[in-house]
Amino acid sequence: MAEASGRTLQAAAPERSTWIDWLRGSALVRKVLVLVLLAAVWEAAARFSAQPILFPSFLETARAFIEALLKENLLSASWTSLSVLIKGYVIAIAGAFVFVSLAMASRFVRELLQTLISMFNPLPAIALLPVAMLWFGLGETSLLVVLVHAVLWPFALATLSGFDGVPETQRLVGRNYGLRGPAYVVRILIPAALPSILYGMKIAWAFAWRTLIAAELVFGVSSSNGGLGWFIFRNRNELFTDKVFAGLAMVIIIGLVVEGILFRIVETVTVRRWGMQR
Repeated sequence: MAEASGRTLQAAAPERSTWIDWLRGSALVRKVLVLVLLAAVWEAAARFSAQPILFPSFLETARAFIEALLKENLLSASWTSLSVLIKGYVIAIAGAFVFVSLAMASRFVRELLQTLISMFNPLPAIALLPVAMLWFGLGETSLLVVLVHAVLWPFALATLSGFDGVPETQRLVGRNYGLRGPAYVVRILIPAALPSILYGMKIAWAFAWRTLIAAELVFGVSSSNGGLGWFIFRNRNELFTDKVFAGLAMVIIIGLVVEGILFRIVETVTVRRWGMQR
């Protein structure tokens, strides 16, 4: 009996150890713990300040968030913003790929692209907002102009750097197979430079998301409905600070989902699976 109990304990010990090791090694668990810690610090700081009109607590913000999802237009405002962002993002990514591909084939286009990147990449996209409003009015087109500017130049820079970093051996393989033009770019350069391309897409996404929210905060509507930035701005004017924080929380949640889940999945099935990135 004692021997059986000893064997049971010995079997249970490695099981518990494996479970603890999994918890320690899980990136998801670590991120959840960080979020819980931040929420606790937020709640404690809000209770200490005792000024809900200026700094609502985490629980108050959570209640306002749920109420805004169920009874107000937080969800539709988020989708309005995302739909505009996706359009601008896709247009800019496609344009950057064409521009960089031409730059790899022509020295003149390459120097032109590098000059444009040096000129426009440091220029904040939101600074173009007054000009876009003057040219295209108050609406989606102005937002798209600003978004394309925010995405195009950092992504083009990352892609061009990735293409330049492709080893000469791989370039020679493509030339030996007779690959030229678009076929050479698609079958040799893009696969080899994929880590840099994905990194550029993540950076461009962050720039686009921040720019869109800032633009909506300035002039509000995108197409016929107000976006997420307008939701924040409107509630700020009405002194609903908890709903302002709920809107900011939605901005953060969408950013976490896109970068922590969508881009992570793409990296897992491509560059991580192929051993190009740890």
